[in-house]
Amino acid sequence: MDTQGRVRILCVDDEPNLLAGLSRQLRQYYEVRTADGGVAGLKAIQQEGPFAVVISDMRMPAMDGATFLKYARTGAPDTVRVLLTGQADMDSAIAAVNEGNIFRFLTKPCPIDVLLTALKACVEQHRLVTAERVLLEETLRGSVKMLTEVLSLVSPTAFGRAARLQQRVAAIAAQMGIRDRWHIEVAAMVSQIGCVALPPETAEKLAHGQAMSEREQAMVERLPTVAQQLLAHIPRMESVRDILEFQDRRYDGAGAPDGPRKDQLPPGARILRVALDFDTLEAQSVSGDLALSTLRGRAGWYDPAVLAAFEQVQGGSRHAEVRELALADLRPGMVFLEDVRTVSGMVLIAHGQEATVGLIERLRNIASGSSRMREPLRVVLPKTPAPPGA
Repeated sequence: MDTQGRVRILCVDDEPNLLAGLSRQLRQYYEVRTADGGVAGLKAIQQEGPFAVVISDMRMPAMDGATFLKYARTGAPDTVRVLLTGQADMDSAIAAVNEGNIFRFLTKPCPIDVLLTALKACVEQHRLVTAERVLLEETLRGSVKMLTEVLSLVSPTAFGRAARLQQRVAAIAAQMGIRDRWHIEVAAMVSQIGCVALPPETAEKLAHGQAMSEREQAMVERLPTVAQQLLAHIPRMESVRDILEFQDRRYDGAGAPDGPRKDQLPPGARILRVALDFDTLEAQSVSGDLALSTLRGRAGWYDPAVLAAFEQVQGGSRHAEVRELALADLRPGMVFLEDVRTVSGMVLIAHGQEATVGLIERLRNIASGSSRMREPLRVVLPKTPAPPGA
């Protein structure tokens, strides 16, 4: 919808007069955008979307309407697609319907009342599709949140690592222009859930990048499998499990010649691999710049596009504002730059976690009891939104 709450519609045709006529007829009901042909239509979807409905003429040069809507379905699966066609194109229109590329096809010339009725049905279909997707995503996020909150109680350091990974993969995906990234963030959050099966001393070694025995290393290598098993009974998590399965796979496929490689690997797995390895280097007290140089020096390990996006993200993070403050001054949205520990050294909150209302309350309850915390706390302040027009 636009800023006034109107539904957004894209009209695609190679005839300017027809586009102008459609725009005049529909703009009192919808926010209308137009594109001159299929190529321009795909560009509009990518740069100006999302749209609730896209209407396309069938006969266009370079790319006909059925082909355009096929590609539009890939780039914007939630957008409802309508094909305008003449009688001579009827067979092509029916084929497009059967292939699932369009929701409605209308014959030309199409009376305005027929078009408006069809668009009303399209808008309702879009509402149902997006509502179902949002409900699904929120249900899955709720299930994952429950799992990770259990992890935060059992292993604060593992939960802290999961939080850092989630923040980094979200930033990388956004930098790469990936819109539908909830499954990548979920995969990052649950990637450490298998730590509940690790002995405490092994979990601590993993969190701090310390050397492990062969037996401990074997347990750590099974973490993705454990996470997949824990997720196995949650429906619609196939894409998350795929990311976890291939999160340790090298981009060039070395070490697994029969498996997927390069762009055959899920994008989320390629992103998570970079975030995991960077976090491991940081846990070994390697500086951010040196850690990035180390990743760049590992030829064939990472997707170059992911690594380039991560470099952009890290460049922006250098401008973050750091403060040292007392627990009483801690506010939601601040991110812990160092582990929060008791005076005896026990980790309460791992670095990288974001302060929430519940977490701050928990720390204050601990501080009011027999356990004392080390203060001041070192945090990164939340970014302040730029003022309008800046």
